[in-house]
Formats: sequence, structure tokens, C-alpha cells
Amino acid sequence: MVLNERAHDLLLGHSFAQRQIGYIHTLEIDYGEQMEQRTLLEVEVAAQKKRQKSSTAHHKYRAQASQQLHQVIENAMNKQLEDIDSVVHETIGIQDSVPAILDILATRSASVGRLEPLIKDLTWLGRELVAFVNLPYYRQQRSKHTSVKVDNPLLALRYIGLDNLKFVVPTFAVRHWMPHSTEPFPLLKRRLRDNSMACAIAAQEIAKLNGVNEEHAFTLGMLLDVGKIALVRLYLRTFERVWQRKVAMAREEQKKDLHTALLELKPDPLFLSSLLSKLSLKVTATVIEQMAFRYLPFNAVLQQLTTPLAKNDEYLPLTQVILKARCYAQFLSLNEHQLVEKDEVQRWFTHYGFTQNELDELAKCNFENFHIQIN
Repeated sequence: MVLNERAHDLLLGHSFAQRQIGYIHTLEIDYGEQMEQRTLLEVEVAAQKKRQKSSTAHHKYRAQASQQLHQVIENAMNKQLEDIDSVVHETIGIQDSVPAILDILATRSASVGRLEPLIKDLTWLGRELVAFVNLPYYRQQRSKHTSVKVDNPLLALRYIGLDNLKFVVPTFAVRHWMPHSTEPFPLLKRRLRDNSMACAIAAQEIAKLNGVNEEHAFTLGMLLDVGKIALVRLYLRTFERVWQRKVAMAREEQKKDLHTALLELKPDPLFLSSLLSKLSLKVTATVIEQMAFRYLPFNAVLQQLTTPLAKNDEYLPLTQVILKARCYAQFLSLNEHQLVEKDEVQRWFTHYGFTQNELDELAKCNFENFHIQIN
């Protein structure tokens, strides 16, 4: 739980994650005695004490204003989360064609012909497929006769092929749903994107080693963070709306101290981190249930991920894969930023039952690019 929370803290910023652990920043270290200064006059001492008292009172007032503001935000978000159809279509922006495409790809009767009308409805996906198939790395894989630039989404669809689309489509869909801006957390969007990719690839590799359907594992690994996407979008939008209303009310009612305190407030990383670690999986489960997949067996897995396992029950093979993949993706992120110790990693991996073979194979993986070949 601690490492899971730490991984969520890191999404919002390296220094924030450090502060949550209790790291001491070098600027705060006392390097010895301070240089000798002149003795303050009595009037200066009095003025200094007055400023300190005023500053302390202001900080307390600002903290109180933030608490009240976030209580309103939390209530508003809870109300919005009750309307899951709005969360799916308005907040995240999931079009019905996307679950339909993923469902078709999960069937044996999948064909490019069945996908074409759905792709036509998704102009953003068509653009992504064309850009993808024209990447130098994939153009070089094609024969000399077919290495010309592709400008038609339906032609790109055929070049990529059904087997590869099972990995490409969920990836582009999740990237499309990411928030456009995550200010004042500028790296949050990129870290969410990287974490989704790492989780999906780790799930694919672990599934392959354990005889579990790797396309199912990759897709669910990629979709696992849709709850985070929804919560980030909801929080930043709701904060802005509620904050603007509170500032306007304080100005109209001439509450100068409250108005000043509110103007200093920004979205709170501690509130958002707590929200993500506590609620994101539950929101993911609800969103995926609402997507109403017919052929992708995700609901039972998410049920196990969000509720305690009943006595004598065992995790489904896909659940075990996803638990390990989520753990490994978080490990990669924390390890890159030197926010996890070797003994913590060892206990973490033991807790999730990683085999040495799994860890050896994962250590060889590239977690940034698809493991696919285009003919």
C-alpha cells in the first residue's frame, strides 16, 4: 500500500513524492553557524514578531479555506461520478465505436472489413494509424514495393494487420483520452501515458510466460488507468469551476481575507494523490463495465481487484497477471527516480509472487515501444 501510494505521489511530481517520504532537501540543511548579523532594534523585533504572527494566522486561514473548498469539490465530484454514462462519454470522451472495435478484435471472426466502418467514424484514430504506419521504423519493415507513404486510414489498417491492431488500438485510444493539460502538474499527462504503456507491456510479457491470453492482458493493462484519467479530468475541471465561484462570492461579499487566501490556492497534489490511490481502480471497474464488452473477460478481474477476495477463493490467472504488471510498472517509475530501496523492491516482488524467470524476462523488455512486426 505504501509503495502504491508513493507511485501515485510521483505522478504529481518528483519533489512532492520526496516530501511525502520525508526527504530533506539540500536547501533546508543547516551547514553551520550563520554569519554574524547586527543586533535588531527593539522596534524591528516588534515588527518582525508582528509579521510572523500575521503570516502564521494567514497560513492557518488559507489552510482552512482550502479545506472548505475541497469539501465542496469532493461533494461535487462524488455527484458527477454517480452519472457514469456522463463520465464515460463527456469526462473521458469514450466513443461507442472504441469498445466495439476492441470487442471485434477479440473474436475469431474479426476482419478488416468489419472494422472499416467503425474506423471511418473515428477520425482521430484514422490519423493515428496513418502516422503510425508511416513511422520510419515500420516503413523500413515493409517491402520496397510498399514502402511508399500511406495517406489513407483504411490502407493503414490493412498494412498494420489484425494481430497488431489488438495492441495498437487500445494504446491510441487511451492516449486520446488523456487530459489535454494537467497544469499545475505538468508531467502528470506524460507519466500517466508512460505508466499505461509499461503496465500493458509488462502484462503482455507476464501473460505470455504463464499461458494467459496476451492480447487480453495487454488491453486490460492499458485500460487500467482510465479511472485515473477520469479523476484527473474531473478534479481539475471541478477545482477551476468551484474556485472561480468562491472567489467571485468573496469579492462580492467584500471578504478581503478570504478573497486573498482563495487567490493563493491551487489544485492540491495531496488531495489528488489520495483520490487516485483510493478511487481510481473502482472508477476503472465502473467505466469498463459501462463499456459493455461482450468478448473481453474484464469485469470478473476488476471485481477481484476492487473487492477483498472471499475465503478459499483464488485470483483468476488474468488477475494475477494484472497485479504483477501494475506492480512492475510502478517499480519502473519509482526506480527511475530513486524513490524505492532494494529491500522494498524485494518484499514487493515477493508479495506479488514474481518468479525469477518473470523478472529476468521483464528486465530485458523495452517498455516504450510495441513488440510487433508490420509486414
